[in-house]
Amino acid sequence: MSGKKTAIDFEQSLGALQSLVERLESGNLTLEESLGAFEQGVVLTRECQQALTQAEQKVALLLEQDGQLTTTPFEDDGQ
Repeated sequence: MSGKKTAIDFEQSLGALQSLVERLESGNLTLEESLGAFEQGVVLTRECQQALTQAEQKVALLLEQDGQLTTTPFEDDGQ
């Protein structure tokens, strides 16, 4: 699976999860609809977590040099 496809899948799953949360927060769903949305949300959350784990593993492989894992602190200029 290519990195681009994973990113698209992650973005789609995250967008669908955000939409589900908005629907649940609206309070306009029946109990049955809410349970179905919650179940779907759990599946989407797992898909997002899997995509993030795969990305983390890929980053770790890219940072590995001479059999040693080197880490570089992330610098956020956005303060």
